[in-house]
Amino acid sequence: MRTITYISADEAVLAVRSGDHIHLSSIASVPHILIEALCRRSAELKDLHFHHFHTEGPAPYAEGAPFFDQGFFIGPNVRGNVAQGLADYIPANLFESQLMYRTGALPCDVALVQVSEPVDGMISLGTSVDCSVAALEVARERIAVVNPHVPFAYGDLIPLERFTALVRDDTPLITKTYAEPSDTDREIGRRCAELIPDGACLQMGIGAMPNAICACLDGHLHLGLHTEMFSDGALALIRKGVIDGSCKAIDQGQIVASFLLGSQAVYDFIDHNPAVQMRDIAYTNDPRVISRNPGMVSINSAIEIDLTGQVCADSIGERIYSGSGGQLDFVRGAKLSKGGKAIIALASRTAKGLPKIVPTLKSGAGVVTPRADVQWVVTEYGAVNLYGKSLQERARLLISIAHPEDREALERAAFQRFGPQWLR
Repeated sequence: MRTITYISADEAVLAVRSGDHIHLSSIASVPHILIEALCRRSAELKDLHFHHFHTEGPAPYAEGAPFFDQGFFIGPNVRGNVAQGLADYIPANLFESQLMYRTGALPCDVALVQVSEPVDGMISLGTSVDCSVAALEVARERIAVVNPHVPFAYGDLIPLERFTALVRDDTPLITKTYAEPSDTDREIGRRCAELIPDGACLQMGIGAMPNAICACLDGHLHLGLHTEMFSDGALALIRKGVIDGSCKAIDQGQIVASFLLGSQAVYDFIDHNPAVQMRDIAYTNDPRVISRNPGMVSINSAIEIDLTGQVCADSIGERIYSGSGGQLDFVRGAKLSKGGKAIIALASRTAKGLPKIVPTLKSGAGVVTPRADVQWVVTEYGAVNLYGKSLQERARLLISIAHPEDREALERAAFQRFGPQWLR
């Protein structure tokens, strides 16, 4: 049996070279102790490129030379730096992030990850599997922070011998609490729940609205969960037996995800729990895999949607706000599923009272889900199915679920766009 030797973070990062591309495990499991050690070497290094999903906590790797951050997803901790040009964004459907590493389209010289304590020579990536499996396959240096607070989650485990260096840390993982759902969130949740039959398999994100949707599913039976991430709202349904996975065609009876962010209760739930499989994003987000579960229902959000059904979910105009995420992965997978549904759920207006159903997307806005892929759209005012509908039919349906005070302006815009035919 291998003798485990730990070194300091400062010793471990001596393997990093100028010009390296560095992968970080993400979300709640960012290896901050290694990042801090790299900062202490900043005077002797140059041109380091960092890649990751959404990260929690401080992000000195996005604050300019010698570091240059190029994330697959942009969170609040790096958003301002991206806007200033100090950091950047790699547009990617999350399923393809691992392909970029595995095919060499995106270099990965060093993988910095945080992991569980080993069990029988294997470690778990815990709350953040994402594309770290791929990074650990191709990187020259593979450095792990072994942390007793990282849950040992089953799924894609990594042999301890794969790592070139091991560091210890016992800093607790970052947890997240979410605001209570608003009345608007609850109404959207109710309308989404009406579209979800018993036995469906779900994908949804985290936050107040997904939690509101989960709260409205209390009376459902035999739901499944195959998702890129989940949080406390889904955990409540699992504990109540609403989510039991009994109707799934693959991974029956199991919860499948790739990363998590929530309370300590969520992290404790996955620890040594054989009912949970934390998998490579190559599996969780592959539309072909997603489609194998019947009744797959994907629920995703949007920043805005235009009258033809184009969904912007990663930017506000030219300013990158988040990322493509796995939205299109699951939209396409759900639509290919027998009896599946792809839902875009959004409030009719922003918190500042601006419309989210608009005549055209803001200049420079990114289209995350093309209009040809959009199916159900839900607001607090209704649910409409755009699939198979023409541009004018889509416009009429979307206007019907816009905020009542925005509908007249949308009607005028539709007339200007479609001409006299719109009056028919």
